[in-house]
Amino acid sequence: MRNISWRHFDFWLLGAVAFLTIFGVTMISSAIAGNIELVEANTVIKQIIFAGIGFVILVITAMIDYRYWGALSSILYLVMAGALAVLFLFGGALFGSSRWFSVGPILIQPSEFAKIIIILILANFFSQNIDNIKKPITVLRSLVVTFFIIVWIILQPDLSTSIVILVLWFALLWASGLDVKLLLIAGGAGLGVIGIGLPLMMLNYDPENTSGLIKPYQLDRVINFLFPDPNASFGAIYNVQQALISIGEGGWFGQGYGSGSQVQLRFLKVRHSDFIFSALSEEFGFIGATVVIATLAFIIARCLRAARLSSDTYGALIAYGAATLISFQTIVNIGMNLNLLPVTGLTLPFVSYGGSSLITLFIAIGLVESVLLRHKDLEF
Repeated sequence: MRNISWRHFDFWLLGAVAFLTIFGVTMISSAIAGNIELVEANTVIKQIIFAGIGFVILVITAMIDYRYWGALSSILYLVMAGALAVLFLFGGALFGSSRWFSVGPILIQPSEFAKIIIILILANFFSQNIDNIKKPITVLRSLVVTFFIIVWIILQPDLSTSIVILVLWFALLWASGLDVKLLLIAGGAGLGVIGIGLPLMMLNYDPENTSGLIKPYQLDRVINFLFPDPNASFGAIYNVQQALISIGEGGWFGQGYGSGSQVQLRFLKVRHSDFIFSALSEEFGFIGATVVIATLAFIIARCLRAARLSSDTYGALIAYGAATLISFQTIVNIGMNLNLLPVTGLTLPFVSYGGSSLITLFIAIGLVESVLLRHKDLEF
């Protein structure tokens, strides 16, 4: 605590996060209007509670020296791996998958918090092995550590979160100084495996077979993205079509808060979480959507600034990991809404409904603030 200088606290970053969170709550309130089930489930109230808890956790995380997490990262990693294993082996299948622990009316999704754990464990590992980062054994060890978490998440099944964690590994490996050529080769090999494996999975596609790592509904999303049926009246294609209509109807300035026809008449599905970007685009238009994207870009830039100012490699990698997490989820969620990427369950950071996701992002920002509070040079 003695090293804290609150002059270094990034209030601009906190303000941007607060703005998006408050906007998200108001947008969720509009999106669920008329949906009795979601209203009776106190969806808005829950999000407000999550936000309140998140802000408290953010401040506490900022106050704790981020270097302590380096010493505890291995323990946290083992606890998380154990929790994911227990959830898969003994957890009830909620919403068709074993992803949540139920604590009364609250659902806790451990895989969301795994994103933070993997940032901490990889940042600690890479900072300790920074001089050996170009050695294949170092890369392989980091990949094994990452895959031990990924495999339990894939088994839930939760492919989108698994991809996020793999992207975090890739990004932190690059930030640690691995040769770009080697990264490109590895990325090319990965794309080659996908290019060969995807057609084979499509040839052997069986909607009744749920025993594989890739589930039928996950393959459906990829197939629907690559070969869309314009006449589809349900499913992922229908949702994307309605999302595009919602965005188009927003025009420059939107139809007004609570006045979006696609949203209020419930043509747009999952509008309070997966497709909230389409909902806000319809109600606030291109200008409103641009403000949200610009605010997210500002948050990412402030995280990268923290990485640049950090007094050590560990702190820099934590901040870079937080920036990567927010960037990737933003790109995927907006890309999905624009039909540029397949449909996934990744939230729009700080805006979409989801308690575990929101608190995870607050923890990430708290870690970034902790790095800033302990850097040596004050920057105005």
